[in-house]
Amino acid sequence: MPNLLDTLKDLFAQKKPLPTGMYTYQTPPEDEHQYRLHLRVEKDGTGLMVLNAATVLHLNQTAVEYAYHFIKGTEPETVVDMVSKRYKIDRRQVRQDYHVFFDRIKTLIETPNLDPVTYLDIERQDPYSAEISAPYRLDCALTYRIPDESHQEAAPMDRVDRELTTDEWGSIFKKAFEQGIPHLLFTGGEPTLREDLPDLILIAEELGLVTGLLTDGLNLNEDAYRSKLLMNGLDHLLIVFEPDNPTSWDILQKVLADDIHTTVHLTFREGDDLFPHLERLAKMGVHAISLSEASHEMTSKLEDLRNFAAVLQLDLVWDMPVPYSENNPVAFEIEKLADQDAPEGAGKAWLYVEPDGDVLPAQGFYDQILGNILNDPWEKIWENR
Repeated sequence: MPNLLDTLKDLFAQKKPLPTGMYTYQTPPEDEHQYRLHLRVEKDGTGLMVLNAATVLHLNQTAVEYAYHFIKGTEPETVVDMVSKRYKIDRRQVRQDYHVFFDRIKTLIETPNLDPVTYLDIERQDPYSAEISAPYRLDCALTYRIPDESHQEAAPMDRVDRELTTDEWGSIFKKAFEQGIPHLLFTGGEPTLREDLPDLILIAEELGLVTGLLTDGLNLNEDAYRSKLLMNGLDHLLIVFEPDNPTSWDILQKVLADDIHTTVHLTFREGDDLFPHLERLAKMGVHAISLSEASHEMTSKLEDLRNFAAVLQLDLVWDMPVPYSENNPVAFEIEKLADQDAPEGAGKAWLYVEPDGDVLPAQGFYDQILGNILNDPWEKIWENR
């Protein structure tokens, strides 16, 4: 839709931008294709549209206006009337471009693995290239406790002297929403050890935030517990998986039957043969995996695993933290990064919040505390990056 968008890109700078803030849209329960949109309007009138907490589109001012009115439920003909009068543009052109824009958005939502640049001709900036007012995601380490206390040294318990309360986390979620952060990941330690986890998910859901849970999955064996998490609004899971544990396979089968987007994390150790496990996961209906290696010597073999996962049409998730556990799958990654800058996207696309509220650019960057999200103004934390 080059005509209207290109023309208005220059004109719109002289028009009053839409109100800043975050706006959300959730499809009605009866719709065949369920999706959630988050629109964050920046001060200059440009914005971000986040589709299902996965795809981030950087929109120019005109596209933001279309998205804003869609989320607000404005009738299409009313939008056409408003835009055509505001910019003195032919109504037929406005109507055509409005419908083309949302046809492409819906195609992106409903068709897996489409690149919006290649297939949809939607203007989108390269990841992490734009200056933004807040990250897309907060990784919330609710606790550093793990189920097996004999392996507690795997998690950095010495960094925190207390865990935030339910109300304190709730105030942080509200602050995240007010800053336009659409996505929360609950991690740890083992977050299911927090008895208030269902309540925290519900608080986030009532604010309109997307939530993910990163867990070893063992506490998901109870049908009633899983049902409560889902009913309270949990959107996706990452399970740190132990393929040699039959219970892990049984729980995964139950989770997949619940029809929640699930990513399986595997740690590649010396002597492991994960290829048959990947095949089994694909046959079970898993669509996404996360992989890490246990030593430097295994990097090339890990690449072979990633290529095999691509053959099996398994999506590779690379930018999520992994809960500390007995096997400590993040230890090696942190060791590799010790003498490097933070990974691309850290401190920009996401931030990591420790159990006491201290904020890091990413998991494991313990010498880079940006502030405490409970006590410090957001502006201070964001500027400290």
